[in-house]
Amino acid sequence: QVQLVESGGGLVQPGGSLRLSCAASGSIFSIYAMNWYRQAPGKQRELVASISSRGSTNYANSVKGRFTISRDSTKNTVYLQMDSLKPEDTAVFYCNADLLTNRNTRGQYWGQGTQVTVSS
Repeated sequence: QVQLVESGGGLVQPGGSLRLSCAASGSIFSIYAMNWYRQAPGKQRELVASISSRGSTNYANSVKGRFTISRDSTKNTVYLQMDSLKPEDTAVFYCNADLLTNRNTRGQYWGQGTQVTVSS
């Protein structure tokens, strides 16, 4: 079994910052990419940021320059530092991992989501 557990969401004022964390645990052999998605009410889930096993990063245009993704491979943990937050960043943020299990199966795994609300 594989689990992804997010933390760090909450309510923040416009212009503020939050740091999300996602820890993967269980029968993990290796993790390829780790990603953050978000889904706002009435909208489709969208990819926010991704980081490869080698540390290469990609960002949605809407968050470039404001969000930073990083990972600690020794802890199977990915982070999302979010600065200069805007009301339109309000969404449920989901962690996603593309990984290989100890049973040699590769798949996509998801966390339960954490709410981020940007409001004054």
